[in-house]
Amino acid sequence: MEPHGGGTAQPDAQPGKQPDAQSGKRQDARAAARPELKRERVREHLLTVVDARRPGDAIPSERTLCATLGVSRPTLRAAVDELVATGLLVREHGRGMFVAPAKITQELVAEQHPADAPRGRGGRGAWTSRVLELRTVRAGARIGRKLTLSPAADLVHVTRLRYVDGDPIALEQLHVPADLVPGLTVADMEGGFYAHLRERRGIRTAHAVQSIEPTVLSEEEAALLAVPVLSPALLFDRITSDTGGRPVEYVRSLYRGDRYRIVSRLALRDGAADHPAADAAPAGAWWGTVE
Repeated sequence: MEPHGGGTAQPDAQPGKQPDAQSGKRQDARAAARPELKRERVREHLLTVVDARRPGDAIPSERTLCATLGVSRPTLRAAVDELVATGLLVREHGRGMFVAPAKITQELVAEQHPADAPRGRGGRGAWTSRVLELRTVRAGARIGRKLTLSPAADLVHVTRLRYVDGDPIALEQLHVPADLVPGLTVADMEGGFYAHLRERRGIRTAHAVQSIEPTVLSEEEAALLAVPVLSPALLFDRITSDTGGRPVEYVRSLYRGDRYRIVSRLALRDGAADHPAADAAPAGAWWGTVE
């Protein structure tokens, strides 16, 4: 007879212990999750650093951040890469990392509320324009349909760059029926276009239908907007009408994805479905540059 308590105890016979296989699986799962948890912790720390600084301010060096957070450089760089890609940080070779320029924010508002101009962090920002091209062209079938014009009708086609505080933010292609703006000049288009329509032409814009989709920038577009080729961008497509319902403008605009974001304001009711869009304020109106 074996002595009481003798022999070799089996792991699954001990209270509170799991079999080796199950314990190993849990340990493997924890090990696999550890890098993601570290990166999220680093990301949250970096976001706190960004929020505490102004655009253009330097953030601590990689060496300092690694020592502060107790992580490796690959883990830190993975989190930094994410914030660089989303336009919150910029790297400058040989100088370090800096807080990126503030993004321009545009709010999605309900149809019954007027759209406001896009704003920078802490204020509106100074919007200016530079006209790259202004010429008269035939409408053609596609744009003619959008503006309810004959394909043979004349349009004023304007290409302009929009800037905020001197930085290029958007590239716009505007198409306006020529008979609405006879004698339109470059100077007219380098100010607020809607103000020009209202004050000089007696045309009051009332509403617009606008779509938005993600895209990437071609070599020429990227050069104009001072970003790398294939950078992400937002493509706006808008038809604006006056108080009588007459289309007065068709615009396609490319906005830098690293400097522009959209915020939506939704009205929810009690008992609404889990997906807010199903019960959002009706007929939201997308606006890009509203001048």
